[in-house]
Amino acid sequence: MYKNIEKQTKLRLTDLVAYQEGQVVSRTLVQNQLMSVTLFSFDKGEEISTHASGGDAMVTMLEGTGRFTVGGEVFVLTEGETLIMPKDVPHAVFAQEQFKMQLTVSF
Repeated sequence: MYKNIEKQTKLRLTDLVAYQEGQVVSRTLVQNQLMSVTLFSFDKGEEISTHASGGDAMVTMLEGTGRFTVGGEVFVLTEGETLIMPKDVPHAVFAQEQFKMQLTVSF
Protein backbone atom coordinates (compact mmCIF):
# COMPACT_ATOMS: atom_id res chain seq x y z
CA MET A 1 0.00 0.00 0.00
CA TYR A 2 2.67 2.53 0.97
CA LYS A 3 5.48 3.14 -1.48
CA ASN A 4 8.30 5.62 -2.01
CA ILE A 5 8.36 6.31 1.71
CA GLU A 6 10.23 4.90 4.70
CA LYS A 7 8.24 3.21 7.44
CA GLN A 8 8.84 3.66 11.16
CA THR A 9 10.72 6.86 10.41
CA LYS A 10 9.90 10.42 11.37
CA LEU A 11 9.40 12.34 8.12
CA ARG A 12 8.76 15.91 6.99
CA LEU A 13 6.47 15.74 3.95
CA THR A 14 7.90 18.93 2.44
CA ASP A 15 11.30 17.23 2.26
CA LEU A 16 9.96 14.31 0.20
CA VAL A 17 9.31 16.29 -2.99
CA ALA A 18 11.71 18.89 -4.42
CA TYR A 19 11.08 21.90 -6.61
CA GLN A 20 12.31 21.69 -10.19
CA GLU A 21 12.47 24.72 -12.44
CA GLY A 22 9.56 24.88 -14.87
CA GLN A 23 7.97 21.66 -13.64
CA VAL A 24 5.28 20.03 -11.57
CA VAL A 25 6.84 17.16 -9.61
CA SER A 26 4.86 14.38 -7.95
CA ARG A 27 5.65 11.53 -5.59
CA THR A 28 3.02 8.88 -4.91
CA LEU A 29 2.96 7.60 -1.34
CA VAL A 30 -0.18 5.42 -1.41
CA GLN A 31 -2.04 3.92 -4.35
CA ASN A 32 -4.80 1.33 -4.19
CA GLN A 33 -8.46 0.82 -5.15
CA LEU A 34 -9.73 2.92 -2.24
CA MET A 35 -7.35 5.87 -2.14
CA SER A 36 -4.24 7.59 -3.38
CA VAL A 37 -1.92 9.98 -1.56
CA THR A 38 0.49 12.04 -3.63
CA LEU A 39 2.85 14.90 -2.82
CA PHE A 40 3.31 17.64 -5.41
CA SER A 41 5.67 20.54 -5.88
CA PHE A 42 4.81 23.27 -8.39
CA ASP A 43 7.29 25.79 -9.70
CA LYS A 44 5.91 29.34 -9.98
CA GLY A 45 3.64 29.70 -13.01
CA GLU A 46 3.14 25.96 -13.52
CA GLU A 47 -0.33 24.46 -13.65
CA ILE A 48 -2.48 21.39 -14.09
CA SER A 49 -5.24 22.19 -16.56
CA THR A 50 -8.92 21.57 -15.94
CA HIS A 51 -9.83 17.94 -15.33
CA ALA A 52 -12.14 15.88 -13.10
CA SER A 53 -11.33 13.13 -10.64
CA GLY A 54 -13.07 9.79 -10.16
CA GLY A 55 -13.01 10.34 -6.40
CA ASP A 56 -13.27 13.12 -3.84
CA ALA A 57 -9.92 14.92 -3.71
CA MET A 58 -8.59 16.67 -0.60
CA VAL A 59 -5.70 19.09 -1.02
CA THR A 60 -3.63 20.22 1.95
CA MET A 61 -1.09 22.99 1.33
CA LEU A 62 2.31 22.23 2.83
CA GLU A 63 4.01 25.50 1.81
CA GLY A 64 3.56 28.41 -0.58
CA THR A 65 0.41 29.68 -2.32
CA GLY A 66 -1.70 27.99 -4.98
CA ARG A 67 -4.87 28.87 -6.85
CA PHE A 68 -7.50 26.18 -7.28
CA THR A 69 -10.51 26.56 -9.56
CA VAL A 70 -13.25 24.10 -8.64
CA GLY A 71 -16.52 24.10 -10.56
CA GLY A 72 -15.78 27.65 -11.72
CA GLU A 73 -15.13 28.97 -8.19
CA VAL A 74 -11.61 30.21 -7.34
CA PHE A 75 -9.86 29.40 -4.04
CA VAL A 76 -6.42 30.67 -3.02
CA LEU A 77 -4.80 28.36 -0.48
CA THR A 78 -1.76 28.95 1.69
CA GLU A 79 0.24 26.77 4.06
CA GLY A 80 -1.93 24.72 6.40
CA GLU A 81 -5.18 25.21 4.48
CA THR A 82 -7.25 22.37 3.02
CA LEU A 83 -9.81 22.19 0.22
CA ILE A 84 -12.11 19.35 -0.87
CA MET A 85 -12.67 19.01 -4.61
CA PRO A 86 -15.75 16.80 -5.12
CA LYS A 87 -15.78 13.78 -7.41
CA ASP A 88 -16.57 14.55 -11.07
CA VAL A 89 -16.41 18.36 -10.57
CA PRO A 90 -13.90 19.96 -12.98
CA HIS A 91 -10.94 21.60 -11.28
CA ALA A 92 -7.58 23.15 -12.16
CA VAL A 93 -4.45 24.14 -10.20
CA PHE A 94 -2.13 27.13 -10.77
CA ALA A 95 1.05 28.07 -8.88
CA GLN A 96 0.96 31.79 -8.07
CA GLU A 97 4.31 31.09 -6.41
CA GLN A 98 6.20 27.89 -5.72
CA PHE A 99 4.16 25.58 -3.52
CA LYS A 100 3.94 22.04 -2.20
CA MET A 101 0.76 20.14 -1.46
CA GLN A 102 -0.51 16.76 -0.39
CA LEU A 103 -3.36 15.33 -2.47
CA THR A 104 -5.54 12.58 -1.00
CA VAL A 105 -8.14 11.05 -3.30
CA SER A 106 -10.74 8.64 -1.93
CA PHE A 107 -12.55 6.46 -4.45
